[in-house]
Amino acid sequence: MDMRFGTWNIRSMYRAGSLRAVVEEILKYKLDLAGVQVKWEGGGIAPAGEYTFFYGKVIKNRFYEELEHVFDKFPKYSMKISLGDSNAKVGRENILKPTIWNGSLYEISNDNGLRVVNFATSKNLTVKSTMFPHYNIHKFTWTYPDGKIHNQIDHILIDRRRHSNILDVRSFKAADCVTDYYLVVAKERLADSHILNRWKNYFSPLLNVHRVSDVRQIGS
Repeated sequence: MDMRFGTWNIRSMYRAGSLRAVVEEILKYKLDLAGVQVKWEGGGIAPAGEYTFFYGKVIKNRFYEELEHVFDKFPKYSMKISLGDSNAKVGRENILKPTIWNGSLYEISNDNGLRVVNFATSKNLTVKSTMFPHYNIHKFTWTYPDGKIHNQIDHILIDRRRHSNILDVRSFKAADCVTDYYLVVAKERLADSHILNRWKNYFSPLLNVHRVSDVRQIGS
């Protein structure tokens, strides 16, 4: 059984129909799980079609502190995935391997890239978005408004023990939701066909708390 999951920076969902448009794109790319980064006030749960959006606010300068806190709470042998826009340019430096590999868009990591690699190393993760030999167009995750400068700053990290289960990671420019970011998708081969159902069962008790009263208005 294969599982498809991805990450996408939408920036804002205040425009009418934005939530519905995001759901349609997620459905089109057949994602079982998506990490959508968006500017939305407060925190809660927004049901939308076949998907449920969990959202909340993260303080930027405390991001890695909070991320470490979350990771440390997980059981030791649970499958752990971290994905999203970290504004990190991860390079291909030999000294950072095997946490990274040669599929990155860059030769040298920037400061945020090193933070991602250091976090991954400390948690026994690999940066899988740097490990597949795609054309550059399938590595780009964000394009400047002038359309001339491209970046790879959205990444997918996974447990080193499970990294061979990831069959591919690439971006899709065709995904359209009024954003200059690309949808980044990973395909994973699940050894246990019940993993996805266990994940859904884990989140199901949360679906009755902090409902969003104006979801219909936002997604209309």
